[in-house]
Amino acid sequence: MTQPRVLVVNNGTLSLPQLRGRFEQLGSLTETVDAASVPARLNGRYQAIVLSGTKVRAYDRAYYRPLIDLVSHADVPVFGICGGMQILAVAAGGRLAEGPQRVGGHEAQVDTAEPLFSHVKPTVTVFHRHTLYLQEAPPGYRAIGRSAQAPVEFLRSDDGRILGSQAHLEFRRDGLEILRGFTELYR
Repeated sequence: MTQPRVLVVNNGTLSLPQLRGRFEQLGSLTETVDAASVPARLNGRYQAIVLSGTKVRAYDRAYYRPLIDLVSHADVPVFGICGGMQILAVAAGGRLAEGPQRVGGHEAQVDTAEPLFSHVKPTVTVFHRHTLYLQEAPPGYRAIGRSAQAPVEFLRSDDGRILGSQAHLEFRRDGLEILRGFTELYR
């Protein structure tokens, strides 16, 4: 069987090697582009898109327009991680708010009926490195996980194709297992 290919969009994350390494550990080939260089269409080349975290501005709709257009027209699963989720949520009308700075492992509760969480328990420990939080799911999405600081720790589009995580899943064992659940959506 051919290895699935994942397009990883680098939004300025500090942990790109770890993120790519996790997908490769789970049996996917990865190719990286930055947000300003995304292709207009996938043309069957990739089986999934992953949006990395960002140190850039999730509210810069002009900068992220090509990325949002790609995600909107793609017919593959999409996973936004940290700033990647925030970009997707803001594009759909979501609101971010400043919160306490969190760095390190934090517990979150997840909806284990969701296929994304098929390899974890209802309470997971995930890695955070941020101060912005999505306050509620935007129209067309719903929260599928929450934590003390993040009312929308995990996000899913109503059609199930687009997912997001406030946490950096490239770190910690539970993060790996959540990514494993995502890879099963495109295999």
